[in-house]
Amino acid sequence: MRQARELLKTLYTMAMMVEARDAYTGGHLWRVSRLCYALADHLGLPQSEVERIALGGFLHDLGKVGVPDAVLNKPDKLSDAEYEVIKTHPQVGADLLSDHPLAELALDAVLRHHETPDGRGYPQGLRDKEIPLAARIVGIADAFDAMTSTRPYRRGMPKERALAIIRENLGSQFDRELGERFIQLGEAGRFDHIIGHSEPGIPLQSCQGCGPIIAVPRGMADGEEIFCPSCAGGYRLTRRGPNLELAPSGRSNPAQARQPRADPGLIDDLLLGAEQLLQTRKPSLLERLFG
Repeated sequence: MRQARELLKTLYTMAMMVEARDAYTGGHLWRVSRLCYALADHLGLPQSEVERIALGGFLHDLGKVGVPDAVLNKPDKLSDAEYEVIKTHPQVGADLLSDHPLAELALDAVLRHHETPDGRGYPQGLRDKEIPLAARIVGIADAFDAMTSTRPYRRGMPKERALAIIRENLGSQFDRELGERFIQLGEAGRFDHIIGHSEPGIPLQSCQGCGPIIAVPRGMADGEEIFCPSCAGGYRLTRRGPNLELAPSGRSNPAQARQPRADPGLIDDLLLGAEQLLQTRKPSLLERLFG
C-alpha cells in the first residue's frame, strides 16, 4: 500500500507542476476536485467512487503540459488556431497518463471532461451517457470554476451568474440531471468555502494589478515574500490569526514568480483522502503492480 500511495503522490505532484505554468489558475485543481467531491457525495455514490472522481478533478488538466506558454498565458481571447491547440490537452493528458500504473483511476476524467451531451465536445464527440460519469461531473465543476475565477480579460463572475449559465445550458453543454444537482448545491451555499480559495481556509490573495490570483501556500511564514504569478510583483505576507494580508514589497522577481512548485501539505491532505480509494481497488490491480 505504501508503494501505491507513492505512485498516487507522483500524480498529484505532476498535476501541481503543470498548473503552475498558468499564471491565472492558482488553486484551480483543488477547487475542481472539491466541487467534484461535493457533487459525487451528494449523489450518494460509494466513498471510493467519490474519491476517484475527486482525483479525476485534480488531474483533469495534465495535458496542458503540452500547450505552449504563449497560448496558455495569452492575456486576450484565443484565435481559432490557438483554441485548436488548447483542444489537444485531453488527449495529451491521456497519453501522458496511460503508462502510469494507476491510470485507470482518472483516465476517463482526463480524456473526456470536455465532451458534452450534445455531441459537440472534444476529443471524441461523445453524446449523453456515452460520456463517463466522472467526466460529466468534472466538466461541470471545471466550467463553474472557470466562470467564477478571475482571468486576464475579465473578473470572476458571481456564483449566481455562473449557476444561471449552467442552467441555461443543461442538456447541451452540461448533463441535465447532474447539472440540476450541482445548481442545488451551489444555491444552498455548499461551494462558498471553495470559490475563491486555493486550499481549505485559504482564500486567494489579490495583486494590486492582476486581481485575486495569488495562491499562498499554507506553510508560508509571516513576513515571507511572495510574487504575483502574472506580473511578478512582490508582496510581504502578514498573518493575523487565520487571516492573511499582502503588502507590496516594491520588488519584482519573474523567475521566482513562475517557478513550478508543489505544495507538500496539500498533497498529504489529498493522499489521506485517497487512502480508502487505494484500499478498495480490486486486489488484482495492486497484485499486478507490486506482486
